[in-house]
Amino acid sequence: MSKNNLNEIAKKVEKGIRLSKDDAMTLMQSNDIVHIGQLANKIREKKSGNYAYFNVNRHINLTNICVSRCKFCAFSRDKEDADAYMMTIEDVMEAARSARHLGITEFHIVSGLHPDLPFDYYLETISHLKNMMPEVHIQAFTAVEIAYFSQISGLTVREVLVRLKEAGLGSLPGGGAEILNHRVREAVCSKKATSEEWLDVMRTAHNLGLKSNATMLYGHVETVGERIDHLLRLRELQDETGGFQSFIPLPFHPHNTQLPHFKKPTAFENLKMLAVSRLVLDNFPHVKAFWIMLGVKVAQLSLLFGVDDLDGTVVEEKITHAAGAETNQSISREELLEMISSTGRVPVERDTLYNVIKAYELKEQGVCLET
Repeated sequence: MSKNNLNEIAKKVEKGIRLSKDDAMTLMQSNDIVHIGQLANKIREKKSGNYAYFNVNRHINLTNICVSRCKFCAFSRDKEDADAYMMTIEDVMEAARSARHLGITEFHIVSGLHPDLPFDYYLETISHLKNMMPEVHIQAFTAVEIAYFSQISGLTVREVLVRLKEAGLGSLPGGGAEILNHRVREAVCSKKATSEEWLDVMRTAHNLGLKSNATMLYGHVETVGERIDHLLRLRELQDETGGFQSFIPLPFHPHNTQLPHFKKPTAFENLKMLAVSRLVLDNFPHVKAFWIMLGVKVAQLSLLFGVDDLDGTVVEEKITHAAGAETNQSISREELLEMISSTGRVPVERDTLYNVIKAYELKEQGVCLET
């Protein structure tokens, strides 16, 4: 890939000119990861200064029983499987209570598409959580789950979201996007929401005042061009609604899936994907590195490649670990502070909506609370 091509892209970045699809393809085909990272870092600096964000959250996966059984998923089970599970509402409350002492500010709830659970179960779960810990933001249910709730309840997507919001839902996670392309979804996840349905749920949520994230699962059957198209579709919807808060590229983990012959994306590929995402998604406030899937070291390094958010403490992540993730299932606030500060970034604890809870400043003797 010509150095001149990257220089032309660099000029656009300097002038704040939106990158084209051809520009994005040039970046993806280049191996000049240092230059690409430097360009992404300029955008990060404009948007976040020297801040790197994290939050203190608790993941809860209500069930692994799922009618979709996507080929890339190692988490989902059929009802009859020995390790299939479904949490009762009391189970959920106990999981929530167990994390209270950590000072969590977010419950992050995603699950399988259970064939028998009624929509009321999900409403009651949100309502009970909100009543028990009203100070904790509830980010729950992917666009795929919302579309499924509409299907099983006979309600419109808008009605589903309104009822969940009234029960205490605060925002939507970004999962279920995978690759927003018909060919890819037919090949690996044909039984769940289409690309158009995913985007429509997000559009509806944003119009109701619910913020969300967006993801991309890459490193399986998709082409580089399909990855770029995915980014451009997200950018287009963000132009329309402004409701996306962060973008989270997720590398595919093949272990225990129906696609075991694929190799997990390398650290080089992951850093390039994060940097290119930061450059293309000029209207997204944040790009997040999900340390669970990237590994702690690559997530830390990503702070030099356009990333300004490391997600959070997580606590008991199940979905990626079912696919062979070797990271811990949780990380402490102190470990996150060390990860961020050792790269020269200023750690900022945030809530789900990116309100600053605590900003930390860097001192020679360590990290201390900013005054």
